[in-house]
Amino acid sequence: MSHTASRLLAEGPRVGIRHFTYEDGAEFAALARESKDLHRPWLFPPDSALAYSAYAGRLIEDRTKAGFLVCEKDGERGDGAIAGFININNIVEGGFQCGALGYGAFAHAAGRGLMREGLDLVVGHAFGPMRLHRLEINAQPRNTASIALARSCGFRLEGFSPKMIYVDGEWRDHERWAITAEMRTSG
Repeated sequence: MSHTASRLLAEGPRVGIRHFTYEDGAEFAALARESKDLHRPWLFPPDSALAYSAYAGRLIEDRTKAGFLVCEKDGERGDGAIAGFININNIVEGGFQCGALGYGAFAHAAGRGLMREGLDLVVGHAFGPMRLHRLEINAQPRNTASIALARSCGFRLEGFSPKMIYVDGEWRDHERWAITAEMRTSG
């Protein structure tokens, strides 16, 4: 799928970010199926058109969520190919101005630095146009790739929460990572 500059919310040297659309379903689901070995046991993105439609609908319709696709610019799969996704969940406004990030790379893009660039763009968008003050990442301690991404984008480790999130049939321990708008501007 080819993107146009007008659809991008922000762009860096190799990727741009844009919102999910219902039309991305076939590409997203195919990439999720190709990437199962990479994602398991950490996350389970939708791998069928029906599951994608429900998932994207929540990100598109629910004001407490914002979904972003990380899209390659001039990538090996074509301009605008989806490299991964980053969602801001549980957005709380008012005095809190916070959201919880979840993300995943697709297999063809893993280890190439595209998600680092994409996460940096999403953080900038969250602290800019979205006017959030704080973003959090909850990662399972053995998910070294997710923790490395959080660390590389300036998130700090704030704690450990035993049995925090129900994943793949069990309550799983998670490390809590966070960044604030002030940390981003001072670092």
